[in-house]
Amino acid sequence: MPSISEDHYLKSIYHLTSRKKRKPVFTNELAQALGLRPASVTGMLQRLAAQRLLHYRPYQGVQLTPKGRLRALAVIRKHRLWEYFLVEKLKFRWHEVHAVADLLEHVDSDLLIHRLDAYLGYPKLDPHGDPIPDENGHVPATGFLLLSSLRPPAQAIITGVTEQHPAFLHHLERLNLHRGTRLQVRQISEYDGSMDLLIDPSQPLTISRQTADQILVNSL
Repeated sequence: MPSISEDHYLKSIYHLTSRKKRKPVFTNELAQALGLRPASVTGMLQRLAAQRLLHYRPYQGVQLTPKGRLRALAVIRKHRLWEYFLVEKLKFRWHEVHAVADLLEHVDSDLLIHRLDAYLGYPKLDPHGDPIPDENGHVPATGFLLLSSLRPPAQAIITGVTEQHPAFLHHLERLNLHRGTRLQVRQISEYDGSMDLLIDPSQPLTISRQTADQILVNSL
């Protein structure tokens, strides 16, 4: 039976590698992401390397092997399908699902996940706009843009977020910004990059550059 700790490491390495565009992940980076001390991470990396799930050399970082990448994607697939189920079927709010999905992703039943995927209609994106890998480990392309990359008078629809911390998602809810919200960029401050938006149909709103940097959109 797969180890929950092993899967958590593999998933974290995959996410860090994706952000770095496939460059090696160093022990300190992984330890920080996991909330652990670097010395305590080394033993697990050696264990995963012995299973040929990753390439590990001291002081040179780690990279997932094809076998390790598929296992990481299998965990991510389960996590994102459960998030979709919780939001779409059980009406959880998008800031409530991550911790629950962290538990459900370790249910070890391929048949259950296959039937869950079919029941949900084979969704391509989770509630935060992240692509859901298929059962073969293929990750669908999204082509989303950061809201901060748009210029007036661009129009767009919110498709997801790059930051999933509950405090940030609460912040968006207070601003009435959700997946599917339509907006128009009216003005960008030269001083601090804050953006004046018009939310469909006619609600004016100003958001910080930091917030806009973490919202994904499709341009209309």
